[in-house]
Amino acid sequence: MPVLTLRDTVCYYRLEGSDDRPVLMLSHSLGQDHGMWDAQAADMGTRFRVLRYDIRGHGASAVSLGDYRIQQLGADALALADALGIERFAFCGVSLGGMIGLWLAAHAPERLTGAVLANTSARPDASAMEARRKAVLSGGMGPVVETVMGRYFSARVLASHSPAVETARRTLLATSPAGYAGCCAAIRDMDMRVELAAITVPVLVVSGDRDISMPWRGHGDVLAAGIPNARIAHLHAAHLSNIEAPRSFSAALAEFLLPPDSNSYEAGDRIRRAVLGDAHVDRATASITPFTHDFQEFITRYAWGTVWSRPGLDLRTRRLLALGITASLGRWEEFRMHAAAGLGRELELCDLEEVLLQTAVYAGVPAANTGFKIASELSTPDPPDEK
Repeated sequence: MPVLTLRDTVCYYRLEGSDDRPVLMLSHSLGQDHGMWDAQAADMGTRFRVLRYDIRGHGASAVSLGDYRIQQLGADALALADALGIERFAFCGVSLGGMIGLWLAAHAPERLTGAVLANTSARPDASAMEARRKAVLSGGMGPVVETVMGRYFSARVLASHSPAVETARRTLLATSPAGYAGCCAAIRDMDMRVELAAITVPVLVVSGDRDISMPWRGHGDVLAAGIPNARIAHLHAAHLSNIEAPRSFSAALAEFLLPPDSNSYEAGDRIRRAVLGDAHVDRATASITPFTHDFQEFITRYAWGTVWSRPGLDLRTRRLLALGITASLGRWEEFRMHAAAGLGRELELCDLEEVLLQTAVYAGVPAANTGFKIASELSTPDPPDEK
């Protein structure tokens, strides 16, 4: 189990991705754990080394008794980064995690490349947090679950009983009352309003228009107005916006942390090689003539460098879309190219089957029939070498 002893506590963490990529640290809300970031870890994992951890008193991290402080939780995050040899990182937190991010931005700016402060506040409702703290210490997590869930999610999403909603409920119920109460005290006592103007770290403030726990007015707007040059993203979501609107949250995160490449041609060449392979691109480049030069540059710069490189969809999803569209339009040379390259990378034969079944429904059986024939040819194993 990946755990580290940090000063006076033990911290559970997960560090995923290639060592040569920049680090993105994700910090969860009160009553949840690192698992609430599953969607963003998958979405951002191709661009970052993603570090998730359980805040003190939550998940598999140790529970220390008594009241916690935001500076204590911020110091825990820094100690984790230090223990892993991570000097600088981007930080993204929701609710309590956002408060930790705000403290880091104010007190350890040299460590951050950027901070995403989602559904959070510089001065939360102290009386509400104190009432919650007393409630869980006297009655455990059960009595507060329905109230908290009604703040986590909008009514429509809560009524769906989706796997994400039910997982959040189970995680909340499994949270240590002592750890939850300790973090309630940290939120209760936090007031960083006077420190906002001195923050120099690039900041994105994310707010949910259905967030009744920390709405835009009085919370997000205070952060946006007080932090110099803060950027803003409004999502159609309640308090746990990264779970209720995961794609929109990831898109906002990527847009903030991954500015467009200034050289679209180089970006396009890089993505084209990742999707089709060096051998294919080298062959295509070697065959360029003066007549086709501008066309090949157009493809690399705009198709690959502008569209395929956008972070809103991963390469697997874009390839599946390309396969469905090319099959529907009968562009069989392009279909064969993407199918062959995909089967050598992130696709399996079952993926092609699903694309072609969908094609049969929406574009006709003849198109799917040809697609199945090509896919079958590509999936046939080479005969063994004769000795």
